[in-house]
Amino acid sequence: QMLLKEFGGNSVQTGGSLRLSCEASGSTFSKWCMGWFRQAPGKEREGVAATYSRGRKDHYADSVKGRFTISQDSTRDTIFLQMDNLKPEDTGLYYCAAVSRSFYTGSCGQWSQYNVWGQGTQVTVSS
Repeated sequence: QMLLKEFGGNSVQTGGSLRLSCEASGSTFSKWCMGWFRQAPGKEREGVAATYSRGRKDHYADSVKGRFTISQDSTRDTIFLQMDNLKPEDTGLYYCAAVSRSFYTGSCGQWSQYNVWGQGTQVTVSS
């Protein structure tokens, strides 16, 4: 079983930056989509950014384009989310998720396909 663990959540002020990381362990997938999701209080969970272990195009929600950057260290099955120019609406519990590309061969930007989840890390942006 593949396990995911997020790090880096914190409280920052508007305009600040944070860098999240997610490490995979256990029976990791040989090739994967991994991504970041978030859930604000009272709202549904939404996809934020996604990447593929073999490169190609990354995917972003419109609300974070130009501010967030997803990157990876595929040798360590680790992904990162650099978040700049943070806004109060970015507040939420940020989850790392993954889906095996041996199982799913569609776009990594199809948020509904992810089936392995971390526990989440809290990001709070104050005005």
